[in-house]
Amino acid sequence: MSQDIDLKEIKRRMDGAVSAFKNDVASLRTGRASPNILDTVTVEAYGSRMPLNQVANISVPEPRMLAVSIWDKGMVRAVDSAIRESNLGLNPIVDGQNLRIPLPELNEERRRSLVKLAHDYAEKSKVAVRHVRRDGMDALKKAEKDGDIGQDESRSLSEKVQKMTDETISEVDRLLADKEKEIMQV
Repeated sequence: MSQDIDLKEIKRRMDGAVSAFKNDVASLRTGRASPNILDTVTVEAYGSRMPLNQVANISVPEPRMLAVSIWDKGMVRAVDSAIRESNLGLNPIVDGQNLRIPLPELNEERRRSLVKLAHDYAEKSKVAVRHVRRDGMDALKKAEKDGDIGQDESRSLSEKVQKMTDETISEVDRLLADKEKEIMQV
């Protein structure tokens, strides 16, 4: 029974890698405005670094425009510079306590670099899944060596771990293909 808990833990860790991948690719700009684009932006506020969504509201008033409503008037300059320095290629327009951020049309070169970045995120996620598999296999080998489980049970559990790994990696590949199609869409 303790091995079932281990399989659940392995599955949970693999799902965590997929979830991290989803968060990474959600921040990639595809040409349509999405508040997720600014998820990686942190602002120097009140003596520490804070995510942008903790000092402002982010909305999408138009398909190619983001609007950032900053709660504290003293934070406008800090938010503006944080967005400019975030390497997202965005240039906010200050309008009082609000920022308007027009999203420029993506050119072919920028689209290809975004796809390459998405592939990097996918590979990082796959490596994390393989590390989880390795940890699971090591635990099974140790349990078999210690006599906690037999060879047949160890082989069966190893096959289950491998099957979970294959399914998780194929899910990452599917998500990557969807994101790549979304980015390359004109």
